[in-house]
Order: sequence, then structure tokens, then C-alpha cells
Amino acid sequence: MKKANITVAFDEEKLGALEFSLRKEGSSVQARLEQTLGQLYERTVPAPVREYLDSRAAPAPRPRPAPPPGTPAAALSSWRPPSGPTPTTPTRSKPP
Repeated sequence: MKKANITVAFDEEKLGALEFSLRKEGSSVQARLEQTLGQLYERTVPAPVREYLDSRAAPAPRPRPAPPPGTPAAALSSWRPPSGPTPTTPTRSKPP
């Protein structure tokens, strides 16, 4: 899905203190806002709508086009091994 940018006004000194504290925890304002926004989305948007959006975001598997008839690849794609017992390769025994 395409990402959108959100701009939020926040007190500069408070933002600095928040960034400092989150860095000590190994996190960032950006990471925590993305996490919180994701949780808000999960709680607020109904499941059928989320499923619909997820299905649109996942690319549909595309079938491979069949080679034109008469090409070597077309002949190989229709080849099937013979049914029945598998032939074995004879082994040579060493003389005593």
C-alpha cells in the first residue's frame, strides 16, 4: 500500500524530552507513533474493511503464459514419465 505522511504540531521542548527518553529505551517518536497508529487502526476500522484493504494490497498470483504450440518448451510441458516400474541401472560385480 502507498504510504501517506501525517504532520502533527507538538511543543518543541516536549518533543525533545520525548525523543531523549525514547532513545534511552531504544525506540523513537516515529516508531512509537507508527505503532500507536496501527493499534488505533485495528481498534477503529471494522475487520471486513481491513480484510478488503489487505486483499487489495496483496498482488494476485499471475499464471504463467503457456508457450505457443510446437515450441520445445510446449512439448516438454506436456511430457509425463511412463507409468509402471522404474527401470534400474545394472551394477557390475567385482571379480573375487
